[in-house]
Amino acid sequence: MKATKNFTVKIAAQIFIFLLPVISFAAGKDSVFVNQFGLLPNTREDAVKAVQQALAVCKTKTNPVLVFSKGRYDFWPQFSEQKNYYESNTTNNNPKRCPILIDHFTTLTIDAGGADFIYHGPEQPFTIDHSENISIKNVSIDWDIPLTAQATVINTTTDYIDLQIDTVAYPFTIKKGKLVFTGEDWQSEWWDCMEFEHDTRLIVPQTGDAGVLGNNWTNYTATQQPGGLVRLNYHFIRKPAIGNVLVMRHSDRDHAGIFIADSKNIQLENINIYNTAGLGILSQYAENLSFKNIQVVPNRQKGRYFSGHDDGCHFSNCKGKILVDGCSFEGLMDDPINVHGTAVQIIEKKSANQLLCRFMHEQSIGMEWARAGDVIGFINHTTMQTVATGTVVNFTALDSVNFMLTFSNPVLAAINIKDALENITYTPDITIRNCWFGVNRARGILISTPGKVLVEDNTFISSGSAILIAGDANQWFESGAVKDVLIRRNNFTDACLTSMYQFCEAIISIEPEIPKPDPGKAFHRNIVITENNFHPYDYPVLYAKSVDGLAFTNNTITRSTRFKPFHPNGFMFTFNACKKVSITGNALQGDVLGKNINLEKMAVKELSVKPGESFTVQKD
Repeated sequence: MKATKNFTVKIAAQIFIFLLPVISFAAGKDSVFVNQFGLLPNTREDAVKAVQQALAVCKTKTNPVLVFSKGRYDFWPQFSEQKNYYESNTTNNNPKRCPILIDHFTTLTIDAGGADFIYHGPEQPFTIDHSENISIKNVSIDWDIPLTAQATVINTTTDYIDLQIDTVAYPFTIKKGKLVFTGEDWQSEWWDCMEFEHDTRLIVPQTGDAGVLGNNWTNYTATQQPGGLVRLNYHFIRKPAIGNVLVMRHSDRDHAGIFIADSKNIQLENINIYNTAGLGILSQYAENLSFKNIQVVPNRQKGRYFSGHDDGCHFSNCKGKILVDGCSFEGLMDDPINVHGTAVQIIEKKSANQLLCRFMHEQSIGMEWARAGDVIGFINHTTMQTVATGTVVNFTALDSVNFMLTFSNPVLAAINIKDALENITYTPDITIRNCWFGVNRARGILISTPGKVLVEDNTFISSGSAILIAGDANQWFESGAVKDVLIRRNNFTDACLTSMYQFCEAIISIEPEIPKPDPGKAFHRNIVITENNFHPYDYPVLYAKSVDGLAFTNNTITRSTRFKPFHPNGFMFTFNACKKVSITGNALQGDVLGKNINLEKMAVKELSVKPGESFTVQKD
């Protein structure tokens, strides 16, 4: 039977090659078919060399289109390009394995024709480097052995729980009492997990980052049990429900699913990302990006509850226009969308116009942080106010964490050591519309950019806050005070804010980290939240800190009773050190909780509530 199948495949290949001239003419003279290089689908042979050869031919074409026929293609690490990349918000394990490296292309389209690309071990499925006018479409990305695992809860007691783990999908061993997952050329110890309800696929309410079982996993001891079960021996503070699924996190976030670096005019369309070895799509110092119908979701055909290892779409230090349209995110182990800059710290003033600077977060180092001509903002690290700007003349990396910046003019004397810098040139406009934010480990959308932001016609089923507008230069060093944000016609379901994570003060949380906020000088400004539907089961709907110009208008708030209230914030609205806040035209349906407003470090006159709207106001 196997010989007959192989014979059929070879005959099909010969027919295809015979027809190539006709197909190429119909598809266009610049079409390049991977089959021309001996690569056939569904063989499980390594596709890397053939794709590399095809890309080399594409570089000789004017408008190259690299075409795959539908089927399965396997990408193994042995012949992948290995290249050092410092990737934002990523563990610095170099070199990166790059099976499909698009490097210094001026134009290229990859049409995978609905093919399945299967990867093996830590790899970066697509890398787009110093290229422009790139389109990738019609492809699914997955791993045979994913970089995350899961288990079903079979039995629980105070002293142990028994788990069923599919040893084919998630091979493992037990070493010194610890659960270690293994792959083709890797192994990594389990370090954390999330509990998902079997039927609803929701993260169990009130678990979140507090620990799925409220326990310190480093103290457990694993033993193999009859019937293929694994017993975790430990005095569990909170036991998971029998039948629920534990998504078990292991390994580093060291390769993005699609990495876009120093490139522009990139289009991604009709792509399923079922798993990654790190961030899903990481765009870094990139310009003009269009993502349409990107599905970062679990591969349900394989029974999975998880998708990506970390974030879905991560935009770090980008510029131009970003569009995320018609995309879905579910089962991620971090935030679906995060857009921000990278703040760096001043270490020493070398001269009047030269500063020694440092990357402050270990997962954001080594990047070419600035180019000649970039405009830089100088930020007082205690008030988070931008006190001046300057233009870069030269950027010189000293090592992966330290660099020198030379400016065209002297730096103000008021700028001190430990103050921060932000690259204002690399700040994008972003539109996020028609997207579905299913249940993910943390929040929904994180926004930190002074560009124009539009979030419209989306659905949020976030475990934590649906939208977080942050910004800081003291902890995560993710910069970007917003200046123009419109959030409209979105549906915030009752599953939002069912667990606590960092910065989850309300369904929409505006929470920059400011050590000493100045009520007279807000960090964010011009935020409009209008025509949205909220379905809270708990009190907090909106929390805002240090905003000048905030409107919450014409929204509908409908009480849900599906979950029990638990949030420590007992106010529907909290405004901290804000100016010009307006609450008008909102409809409250059902027995909504709170109907109250808390003012902190601000004058009552800065709040405008439409007469007739029955909110009680409390001031600290």
